[in-house]
Amino acid sequence: MTFPNQRPRRLRTTPAMRRLTAETRLAPAELILPAFIREGLTEPNPITSMPGVVQHTTDTLKRAAAEAVELGLGGIMLFGIPETRDPEGSAALDPDGVLNKAIRDVRAEVGDDLVIMSDVCLDEFTDHGHCGVLDADGYVDNDRTVEIYARMAVAQAEAGAHMLGPSGMMDGQIAAIRSALDEAGHVNTSLIAYAAKYASAFYGPFREAVDSQLKGDRRTYQMDAGNRTEALREVELDLAEGADIIMVKPAMSYLDIVADVAAMSPVPVSAYQISGEYAMIEAAAANGWIDRRAAITESVLGIRRAGAHTVLTYWAAELAGWLKESR
Repeated sequence: MTFPNQRPRRLRTTPAMRRLTAETRLAPAELILPAFIREGLTEPNPITSMPGVVQHTTDTLKRAAAEAVELGLGGIMLFGIPETRDPEGSAALDPDGVLNKAIRDVRAEVGDDLVIMSDVCLDEFTDHGHCGVLDADGYVDNDRTVEIYARMAVAQAEAGAHMLGPSGMMDGQIAAIRSALDEAGHVNTSLIAYAAKYASAFYGPFREAVDSQLKGDRRTYQMDAGNRTEALREVELDLAEGADIIMVKPAMSYLDIVADVAAMSPVPVSAYQISGEYAMIEAAAANGWIDRRAAITESVLGIRRAGAHTVLTYWAAELAGWLKESR
């Protein structure tokens, strides 16, 4: 017998063999497309730090949602950018405001053929850019903010969202929103909880995408990058409060958190491949330093391998198209 007698390379000999023995695969239904709509636009507005991503008009958002259905995507996550902001984020509660109108428009376009998700947070709507209202000392007032989130969630459910994504990292937000939804009769509207959302340097391009008014940072409510076990505490709290899906954000630098959460969560786990992750790969590919398609596919596959059941990624539609081509 020749040495060695253990030859794992036998299962890597051909593309067909590698397909047969792959442990983790990608499918369009596992991908969620984040999408931005900006009030007052007549043409889609390119986001310079995120090549290929735009702030949508009503018509282009509806087309993106219809394309998502054709591609077999799992869902679309909507973010709204209003023309007018104030300290309380009042436009978030307006039934005819940019986000609630977008939810109605997308629901009318695709019905139940796509899971329509919407962001429950005030950062896009406040003139100071924080995820909640501020007290006299400029500190985000947790309980007043949660009260607004609950009203915001009901408005989004009434507009037609299937799933709501409270992303502000306020204590008790899931319980308050769940209670408000149930009292309003929206018992079947589900919650995807941003349970472990970290204060990250990689959110920069997103700030451009939503025309953020933020000065300073969000470290008093988003998690510290060095904390690992705290994430499990946050997840346990959101599960106890009624979260239907748990999310980790960002994905790339927090794959250990994704794996930890996946190992203990009794509900599906999602991860958000954020704007900075997108921008870095696009920039490197534009410079010819990496193979764009291979890097995109590998990056999303790595998030799935870490344990995420679904991935929010700005490449969702493009990647789904590649997956359909390769069948």
